[in-house]
Amino acid sequence: MMEYKNILYVIENGIAIVKINRPKALNALNAETVRELNNLMQDISVDKTVKVVVITGEGDKSFVAGADIKEMSTKNAVEGRAFGQIGQDAFTFIENMSQPVIAAVNGFCLGGGCELACACDIRYASDNAKFGQPEVTLGITPGFGGTQRLPRVIAKGPAKEILYTGQLIDAQEALRLGLVNKVLPQEELMDAVLKLANKIAKNAPIAVQLTKAAVNRGINCDVITGISYEAEVFGLCFSTDDQKEGMGAFVEKRKPTFTGK
Repeated sequence: MMEYKNILYVIENGIAIVKINRPKALNALNAETVRELNNLMQDISVDKTVKVVVITGEGDKSFVAGADIKEMSTKNAVEGRAFGQIGQDAFTFIENMSQPVIAAVNGFCLGGGCELACACDIRYASDNAKFGQPEVTLGITPGFGGTQRLPRVIAKGPAKEILYTGQLIDAQEALRLGLVNKVLPQEELMDAVLKLANKIAKNAPIAVQLTKAAVNRGINCDVITGISYEAEVFGLCFSTDDQKEGMGAFVEKRKPTFTGK
């Protein structure tokens, strides 16, 4: 993998930790950073050693404070649309990449940051986290998928209130709304996220990845179509070594050793 200007990453024990690294800008997403993130995630997606991905922000103040307003402020309509497309492409890839992705939200999670978090499968937050989609206060709409993913992650009414008002909510309100799975003290956040990532990574990788695919496919279609796809991936599991190992270990009363095959 190449080196990146605005992103740090490390892969250890089957877990890729990806960190947005623009702390002086509160990890705001300029076009360069979004492109780097997209390139890195595409590389990670084909790395069979990576079972789970964690995305977070550098420092203890911000996950991602939004898209880079200074960069956006001079764009015309065509350039604005192109910038939005860059973000949408990157976040859609993250949403649909085979490995589960966990957002460790450590501080401000606004605009593009909230959109990035919503593209992840699971979100844990520090107790100082702030969430919001303040785009309407800047004269624009969300552009990286916020109008579509936020109402799918939480209920439509609360999502519309957040989107229409531009108001920020704290971590406890985000928990109440189901925007995050858990809230922890700042110093405990990454340990809890890595504990979760390791728990997922110990399971059969193909089964986890097919489960993610089934959920994502089904959430956007009717139930009958969704369960039809589930039947296909369920059957596919029986062609894997991991299915034989998992069920064999259960029958033999031992812990399974999955190989991702």
